[in-house]
Amino acid sequence: MNVPFLHVGDSYQECKTEFDSAFYRVMDSGLYLFGDELTQFEAEFASYCGTTECVAVGSGLDAIAFSLRAFGIGNGDEVLVPSQTFIATWYGVTQSGARPVPVDISVKDGQIDVEQLEKSVSPATRGIMPVHLFGIPADMVTINQFAAAQNLTVIEDAAQAHGASIDNARCGSWGDAAAFSFYPGKNLGAFGDGGCITTNDASIAQRVRSLRNYGSLEKHRHDELGFNSRLDELQAAFLRVKLRRLDEWNSRRVQQAQRYESRLQGVAEMTTFKPRKQTSPVWHVYPILTTKRDLLKEHLEVNGVQTQIHYPCPPPFSKAYQHRNFYSDDFPVASTVCQQTLSLPIGPHFTAAQTDRVCDLILEFFSSV
Repeated sequence: MNVPFLHVGDSYQECKTEFDSAFYRVMDSGLYLFGDELTQFEAEFASYCGTTECVAVGSGLDAIAFSLRAFGIGNGDEVLVPSQTFIATWYGVTQSGARPVPVDISVKDGQIDVEQLEKSVSPATRGIMPVHLFGIPADMVTINQFAAAQNLTVIEDAAQAHGASIDNARCGSWGDAAAFSFYPGKNLGAFGDGGCITTNDASIAQRVRSLRNYGSLEKHRHDELGFNSRLDELQAAFLRVKLRRLDEWNSRRVQQAQRYESRLQGVAEMTTFKPRKQTSPVWHVYPILTTKRDLLKEHLEVNGVQTQIHYPCPPPFSKAYQHRNFYSDDFPVASTVCQQTLSLPIGPHFTAAQTDRVCDLILEFFSSV
């Protein structure tokens, strides 16, 4: 039995009639940008997240950069970010003109370590960007308390956390704003690229609307240097279909994660991240940690199971940021985790038999090493 890492195309097969209807609805309308589909998707996703505003853009990276710009964070400012995340978190800060300042992650849940925040603050610090990495919510209660005391803007990187929640309040509603990605492999993914910001601040939403459309809110009037970063009508229509299935699909992910946890909990040479109490993760990625990561990966792939590593090189150690002269000792947890993390197949269209096949092979591997 072969087990791929993702079943991206299966969402189309499950909802083919609805997707086809959405396609023809848009094509028949003759309006392919800034139409009713976008307006309705933005309203529906804002309502889903529990915010008053949603502004869709061309990518999750743009959502991060535009959020910072909208709050006036840029040249000369610093933003606290996790030392281990997808590099788009860092790029978004850099593209806004600000400087990403890394904070090590917690070995418990893989999220930004709130106990390390205080020592990372400087007079130039303007914001903090927690990442709900893997679909595991960060400690937003503590982060918001810290930010309030330091007068910092909080922008959630929720690119992997569509539908995740803390105390029944969804990620995307905890910060001053949040950035989402709709990359095809996300829990809520388009059939192309896209992203959005959510916020309860109407003025911030309006600024992002300007930034995404050449600095313009009125045709032929350009009030600032803007960008071309728009979610088209087709993607908005497809996302509306998927949004209606998101909770169900997330539930399937949670069930699969629980199956992994139950079957693998006795493996002494393997650990997993433990979400905090009062959080409901959505498991965009299901990572395990083991010092035998590379050997296990090879064993699984030889037997037809695809895996990935999220992420082998933390942003501070990437070539893009080598000028910052970071060292592994600066972020010991991230430096260790990146050598041990292995992501197992997970998604709403995997069968229990496929999950059991992965577990059987892992148990077989650790029983023989």
